[in-house]
Amino acid sequence: MKTNMKLTAVFCPEEDGGYTAYIEEMPGVNTQGDNLKEAKSNLLEALSMVMEVRREIAKKEILSASKKLSKQKIITEEILWGV
Repeated sequence: MKTNMKLTAVFCPEEDGGYTAYIEEMPGVNTQGDNLKEAKSNLLEALSMVMEVRREIAKKEILSASKKLSKQKIITEEILWGV
């Protein structure tokens, strides 16, 4: 089953040309492009990179917490969302 997550992409035209772009719901996901198509492509790449970094940070936090709570079983599971 494929699940889609809806996020809000914001594209701001720049005075000197091109666009800056960010995702409202995801602080830290921002980029720019010479045109709208490039800005959209760069935004999706930025989202993937931020999610990858956040995933690694979460794994480290889970490992740290599991060492402190060694008696409790911690379950991690990958979920799918449309990208």
